[in-house]
Amino acid sequence: MLEEGVELSVVGRVAQAPGDAARTAGLTVATGDTKVVDAGHGDGIFINTAGIGLVPDGVDIRPQRAAPGDAVLVSGQIGVHGVAIMSVREGLEFGVEIQSDTASLAGMVADTLAVCQDLHALRDPTRGDLATSLNEIAGAAGVGITLDERSLPVPDTVANACSFLGLDPLHVANEGELVAFVPPDHAEAVLEAIRAHPLGKESVWIGTCVEDHPGMVVAATGLGGTRVVDMPLGEQLPRIC
Repeated sequence: MLEEGVELSVVGRVAQAPGDAARTAGLTVATGDTKVVDAGHGDGIFINTAGIGLVPDGVDIRPQRAAPGDAVLVSGQIGVHGVAIMSVREGLEFGVEIQSDTASLAGMVADTLAVCQDLHALRDPTRGDLATSLNEIAGAAGVGITLDERSLPVPDTVANACSFLGLDPLHVANEGELVAFVPPDHAEAVLEAIRAHPLGKESVWIGTCVEDHPGMVVAATGLGGTRVVDMPLGEQLPRIC
């Protein structure tokens, strides 16, 4: 959706980007449509997309399959995308440039399925931050999740920005990251496969599914205590989509 008067150079750059991203992910852009709205009513350009894919035979990935004993893996640093967007929208400076980690996860998912076809659940914690993703899966499967707060891959830039703004990194949006719930006997092999992918070098095992406190996410803190990791209250800041 183009706003009347938007510069053609901007249109060209934005039109080129989906093609480049699709080629990187091994996808085909099948069709598209363009609309023009009155000046002052479109804020430049809006893009809506929809994708169609095929699930390989024997693969059953859904939140209800998370089970006690499952390892909870995250493929990389959390909170980077949300802080990057916030710094641009609000004009905030944190001493260093923070760039979004947006990326296609198709190749990483294919690599993990090659190692373990019995992945129980996967989630892209984009608009739904990591805390939301974990709580939704815990609720859907009726399991508890215990996290090791010290193992969470929060980069210093994100930790400092969240401390300054009073935010929890678990409640900040992500891109280019995935959360995987993996049967315990396959966890190390899947973690190794994720780490072998260029986007997963900083992947870590952050927690475990448990029978206790079903539907709740609990984090073990560095001080030896525990805290409940709730869904974020109110509107996520910044709202990504």
